[in-house]
Amino acid sequence: MLLPTLVQAQWYRYTDTAMTTSIDLEFWAEDRAFAERTANRVLSVFHQVDQQMSRYREDSELSRVNREAAGHPVKVSSGLLRVLQKARMVSDLSNGAFDISFGSVGYLYDYRAKQQPTDEDIASHLGQINYRDIVLDEENSSVAYRQQGLLVDLGGIAKGYAVDLGVGILKKAGVRHARLSAGGDMRLIGDRRGRPWVVGVRDPRTEDRNAVVLPLVDTAVSTSGDYERFFIDEAGNRIHHIIAPGTGKPVRGVQSVTILGEDALTTDGLSTAVFVLGSEQGLEMINRLPGIDAIIIDEHRRMHYSEGLQPPESVN
Repeated sequence: MLLPTLVQAQWYRYTDTAMTTSIDLEFWAEDRAFAERTANRVLSVFHQVDQQMSRYREDSELSRVNREAAGHPVKVSSGLLRVLQKARMVSDLSNGAFDISFGSVGYLYDYRAKQQPTDEDIASHLGQINYRDIVLDEENSSVAYRQQGLLVDLGGIAKGYAVDLGVGILKKAGVRHARLSAGGDMRLIGDRRGRPWVVGVRDPRTEDRNAVVLPLVDTAVSTSGDYERFFIDEAGNRIHHIIAPGTGKPVRGVQSVTILGEDALTTDGLSTAVFVLGSEQGLEMINRLPGIDAIIIDEHRRMHYSEGLQPPESVN
């Protein structure tokens, strides 16, 4: 006689690498077969978004737009159009501090080779950073650029979009307790079965230490830091990947920004915007936005909190 298969609910964890970052998924499920099917669907989303929105892939949808959109409108997928629309919204909100056309200069940096453009190179491309020159036609689902040389980089927002898609799959499958992260972007579904999720905000200068820990439930969290991709130049300057649209150079004044909100597409874009704006202007913007909070660590390692947050527990 065949015995019935035992079903044991437990936590399942899966990892992957996509979009040049590590993907980490943890959720509560009734059985392993369901967990594996669901995890495969969630993790595949990140590879699909990478195929659409990576600037590192010549065959990506974004690369085709960058090649052709200055010559004629280019039809795009609904997903890419949605990300471009959200990017424009964050750009308007931040008065251009967030600008996906920073790639016009950002592409001149090579962090692996520790190379940065000269002041002359930056000056010759700086005028091509202008998000208002990205023309979105929602009715025809197309994108056009108003000037040659404009290049879009979605590194500051695409991972958040992918995290939201993954969470949508988890919720549709009936998952009620989960954590999904891609690099600095995370979504939490529910709690950790009776306890809050505990999320650490990394100390920007010490990899294995948290500057602060946050007990959270049902939240999106995005962190932008000057430690993610960087090198130290011959003058001792930290050359990192968060570029100020106004100068074409790495932003100074902030070490990390963490944004809390309802969806990762929004928190991802806002974390970069606040990093560029700096602590004072960044908090002014965040304090005007309902349901959004921020933690900023400035260049002097002082912590700044938005009005909706009490200073949380520090880690010694």
